[in-house]
Amino acid sequence: MDYKMSELVAKTNVPKSTILYYIREGLLPKAIKVKSNLHKYDDEHIELIKYIKYMQEKMGSSIDEIKLALENKNDSFSGSYSMLAPLMNTLSGESTTLKHYTKSEFIEYFDIDSILLDKLINENILMPVKENDFTQKEASIINLVENFMEVGVDYTVLKEYVKHATIIAELEQKMQKDLCAAKNEDNFSTLWKIMFDTLFNAKTYIFNRATYKVLYKSLKDELVK
Repeated sequence: MDYKMSELVAKTNVPKSTILYYIREGLLPKAIKVKSNLHKYDDEHIELIKYIKYMQEKMGSSIDEIKLALENKNDSFSGSYSMLAPLMNTLSGESTTLKHYTKSEFIEYFDIDSILLDKLINENILMPVKENDFTQKEASIINLVENFMEVGVDYTVLKEYVKHATIIAELEQKMQKDLCAAKNEDNFSTLWKIMFDTLFNAKTYIFNRATYKVLYKSLKDELVK
């Protein structure tokens, strides 16, 4: 279906100036020129604008990150790292402001027990994104384990997190492949929304609410004793 600019603005709730900016930046294809003062847009423009809005507003992706993903938007989800770059960056929890350390620098700077460090890496409780690359995030997990040890409580819950996280990650990979198989020209933004909302909204909602229900029941049982 074809749209005039005014119709595109109405359907996406994105200002004309922003749409023209997306076109200049190469995020959207140029419109087909019908007359000197009339340009034609289509459903692809609407899908892409939805995707761009979602990535900016929900995931905090930059224009450059979105552009990188869109360069390969017609490739399969599983076959293109560029397509998955914004997702991978978000999953890694990596921040451009985080300082990175080699293993020896990390041990010295944070006064880390090297034996405990190796143990947690072997247990997959510590999973640096890159080999020999550590940040404050790894230090905070080690500090948590040390606190468990200080009070004499085993960190079994963290070990169970690892076990179940691996199983869930495999299911998430299957979901990604299923979404890839369902891809067509009209559902690009919807597929991405499903993937991101599942990983970053539904997962935390279900896990945290499950914890809440168990703790609430325990508290309620104590009060009625």
